[in-house]
Amino acid sequence: MIVRQLQDCEKTERLVKSKTWQSVRMLLADDNMGYSFHITTIFANTETHMQYKNHLESVYCISGTGSIVDLAKDETHQITPGTLYNLNEHDKHILYANDEDLVLACVFNPPVTGREVHDADGSYPAAS
Repeated sequence: MIVRQLQDCEKTERLVKSKTWQSVRMLLADDNMGYSFHITTIFANTETHMQYKNHLESVYCISGTGSIVDLAKDETHQITPGTLYNLNEHDKHILYANDEDLVLACVFNPPVTGREVHDADGSYPAAS
């Protein structure tokens, strides 16, 4: 059984920060669960361009508001607490946080190793 506290993970290398977001990677590839689990905060009044070419991701909004733009379909979806969105087609997208932090629970398949940051094209590298 694996049991971890968010506040404990935040004090370790499991906390990864970028200019527009931070991610606490609570479950990683070496936990051998077949997926990784993160609590990610998109900072208020920011936009983040992403495309996970090598991963699928499910995202549940815990708090905050924002929007996600599907660039292939030119569609915008509002993100509010209780919203689940799934990047099931390696969707190229922009995630916007409104005037408060957007706190999200994220699941990645395949799992990430823990230190990934977005490449220039907004993706994580393929697992080795």
